[in-house]
Amino acid sequence: MSRSVRVGAAALALSFAAAGCSAGPPQAGAAAEGVRVTSCGRELTFPKTPQRAVTLDQSATEVLLELGLQGRMAGTSNLKTRIAPEYRAAYGKVPVLSPKLLGGEQLRAAAPDLVVAGFDDHFTKDRTGTREELAGLGLPSFLSAVDCPKQNAAGKSPFDLLLDDYRNLGRIFGVEERAAKLVREQRAALDRAAGSAASVRGEPKVVWVYSVYGDAPYVAGGTAMASELSRIVGARNVFDDLDEDWPSVTWEEIAARKPDFVVVGDLSERGKPGDSAADKLAAIRGNPVMAQLPAVAGSRFVTIPGTLMDPSVRTVDALPLLTEAMKDLGHARR
Repeated sequence: MSRSVRVGAAALALSFAAAGCSAGPPQAGAAAEGVRVTSCGRELTFPKTPQRAVTLDQSATEVLLELGLQGRMAGTSNLKTRIAPEYRAAYGKVPVLSPKLLGGEQLRAAAPDLVVAGFDDHFTKDRTGTREELAGLGLPSFLSAVDCPKQNAAGKSPFDLLLDDYRNLGRIFGVEERAAKLVREQRAALDRAAGSAASVRGEPKVVWVYSVYGDAPYVAGGTAMASELSRIVGARNVFDDLDEDWPSVTWEEIAARKPDFVVVGDLSERGKPGDSAADKLAAIRGNPVMAQLPAVAGSRFVTIPGTLMDPSVRTVDALPLLTEAMKDLGHARR
């Protein structure tokens, strides 16, 4: 166990126990015998509705805010970009435990009764601790099904898994009706995008550029949500054969696959070199191999907020942007 988890482990267990004792009676929607869900291979049981949830990333934070759960959140962390306008008022009511990655001691200080995360890499010994370690201290952890697809039922798309997250969180917090409404709305958005795909000419090839560090571009692989977005709108991710989310490739590899257009993620609010769309476009245009590509020479770029490339409650917002851009670029009929 890392130092961040070792320090105060006994106090951590006590604070979790105290939080559980003070959580109060189950809210509407929680079964008397408790709610049971499976989260990435781990069975979770909630005899009481969580009242002090802590989120470890922006994706998890915005899902809970969309479900109206700001009053049951003891803290958030790891803000990648600005919170979406529709969530800012609710977000302002939740303590920010850390603007960056949360450590074990910070988690302990919040006395949570549930940890929610969109990505598995938060649960390491040198961060908050593994899910097993937290469970040993009496703290359940909910991890998005999208980040553990190999442990889920075969045949489910990333969006199917994301909608399952909403349903399970709705059950855990006793807000099933809100969760069901969110599922209906997002399913309708998916259906609209799939309908628009009928107007696409052929199957245009796309590369998604998430970040550029030094001279290394990070692109969407076959397991990234962006690959599923491509499929829904009738395009094909040129790196969908790679069994990774965001692999590092070379400019030469991108050029060899001859994408018809390039999607660039704007993460300028994160503030790291290579995160802004302007930085990425400069790197793409400045590479002599990429500069020869018809897609680059013809400025066939689509810029979208980088957060829409990750699995979250906002991912569906990328779909109308993509369908309109494909029409503008001539890949689909109006």
